[in-house]
Amino acid sequence: MSAPSVVSSASRVRLHSLHLREDDGSWIVGRVETGDFIAIPPVGRRALTLLPDHTVAEVQTRLRDETGDEVDVVDFVSSLVEIGFVAEVDGHDVESGPVPRSMLARLRPEHVRWLLHPATALACAFVVLVALAALAFDPGLVPEPHDLLWSTLGFAVLLGNLAIVWTLILLHELAHLFVARAAGAPGRMSLGTRLQFLAAQTDVSGVWAAPRRARFSVYLAGIVTNLVVAAVAVLVRAAGVGGRPGEVLAAVALLSLSLIPAQFLVFMRTDLYFVLQDVAGCANLYADGSAYARFLVGRLVRRRTAEDDPSRRLSGRERTAVRSYTVVLVVGTIACLAIEVLVTLPVAIALFTAAVDTALTGGTATQLLDAGAVAFTTVLFVVLWTRAWWRQHGSQVRRGMSRVRGSGTGGR
Repeated sequence: MSAPSVVSSASRVRLHSLHLREDDGSWIVGRVETGDFIAIPPVGRRALTLLPDHTVAEVQTRLRDETGDEVDVVDFVSSLVEIGFVAEVDGHDVESGPVPRSMLARLRPEHVRWLLHPATALACAFVVLVALAALAFDPGLVPEPHDLLWSTLGFAVLLGNLAIVWTLILLHELAHLFVARAAGAPGRMSLGTRLQFLAAQTDVSGVWAAPRRARFSVYLAGIVTNLVVAAVAVLVRAAGVGGRPGEVLAAVALLSLSLIPAQFLVFMRTDLYFVLQDVAGCANLYADGSAYARFLVGRLVRRRTAEDDPSRRLSGRERTAVRSYTVVLVVGTIACLAIEVLVTLPVAIALFTAAVDTALTGGTATQLLDAGAVAFTTVLFVVLWTRAWWRQHGSQVRRGMSRVRGSGTGGR
């Protein structure tokens, strides 16, 4: 049975299994299995402890007696229903969306708990340090751009490096997923978009329930994996592996390291963005920064007042962090899109046009293979990016089109 639409003062509720942890004077509460978390004040946490054994009115009375303030528990519980934290109201099941399916659900925390052990971090650091020592002893092992050209066949280099990159990306995301499972949080991998970039991403929202050290381990697991892979490739070459295998290993090291700088683009939801968000003590730095940027634009265009400022509801520390981050968000986004329009897109169009021209006018077998590889990778990227973008934003586009159609027909 579905729950009544309105929570009354006489209602009794049953909550889903909620995880709570204290965080800088407030409490983070949420469902690990869905990844939905909110921050509530101590009085909200007290209400959650009382609700299983009391009616809403009884909880309100207890809170008034304990704090001296009138707390609107009906509104509080109604908000919990909307978020999906309430399982039953007055014996009626509350309808909520399906719980997202976790990848590698059979992988239990005890199977990978060792990933959070300090010895694992020390082992990774040791491998990287030994590789750095090898590079210092033999500078010829330092990966260089020409190492990417490990074959004279252009199509082999293009497709081979593409396979290497996506294998490294898979390892990067699996590292996030495995460490999240070690922390007791589910994880889900998918393809998404960050501005013009096609990105593999792992949703580990449930890690909010974990201690800070575990959260940071999850956030940084991908970068550490890239460093370790590059270090192992260097050490294998240092051990004497040469020839074509050595050339491919050099490419692996360089490509693995090349994935790290993008994580510093914190104006997108990169690994280091989540570290920054956690350090700043913000619940959703990107969303709050975007909302504040829209407010500033609206204030310039529509003369909106300071009372409309969405950051006013935040604490002083969080408000300062959001306003500072907004500068990074706006400048970074504009610069990134400008580079795409002025540099990346023209180059991609030129390469694709040349590939099509070669395919149409003919050429040697190698030239045709090169052209086919360029055309294939370009089309594949466009298809994957478009599909991922529509999956993320398609519902918003449909809602916007519905509003436009509604206004065009007089709202009917």
